[in-house]
Amino acid sequence: MADNFLGNKMEEHLARQQHSKAAKTTRSFNQLVLENRSYRAFDKSFEVNEHHLRRMLEVCNKIPSARNQQVLRYRMVWGEEAEKLNAFIRLGGALPELNLPAPGTEPSAYIIICSTVEESRYVSVDLGIAAQTILLKAADMGLNGICIGAFNKAAVTETLALPCEPLLLLGIGKGAEKIVLRDIEAGESQNYYREEGVHVVPKLRLEDLLIH
Repeated sequence: MADNFLGNKMEEHLARQQHSKAAKTTRSFNQLVLENRSYRAFDKSFEVNEHHLRRMLEVCNKIPSARNQQVLRYRMVWGEEAEKLNAFIRLGGALPELNLPAPGTEPSAYIIICSTVEESRYVSVDLGIAAQTILLKAADMGLNGICIGAFNKAAVTETLALPCEPLLLLGIGKGAEKIVLRDIEAGESQNYYREEGVHVVPKLRLEDLLIH
């Protein structure tokens, strides 16, 4: 009887642990999404290395892929190679007067995403899934990043001797700016802006995203 009592208590304890873990996972995922913002300034004193990038890319053979073709390929870039790429990128398209990134705040490393086939809507779907998942993993690791579409493709391809043209660059580092989300009404400007040194990102309310 004592054994049964102890067994029941152990089962109750394990059940509470599982419930607690599930609750924490839900909260942590929501927080992870909030932390996964597009940073345009990084702390260069924090060096992102090959180990960090490999951990981020461990998700890439587990994510969905259109028709399961798995056409995307990834090139890790850190250290001196990353410094070479800084001249070929441009951030903050909605804030051209700031010439971002400012000198000394460039990403510490990059992940370059290429495709083994020609661009198509299927490749674009894969690209979006991959980029978002990698950046969520970066946030989970306490790092930050940004999707970079404005870069000199020819220069990047030549500098790194890539076998295929890059589709997207992910800049990775330790974020060095404050970013806040601000609710807006439908019809208001959705352009991000700077306010007293804070990067403000307007976001539509959930109700304005739902189709009724």
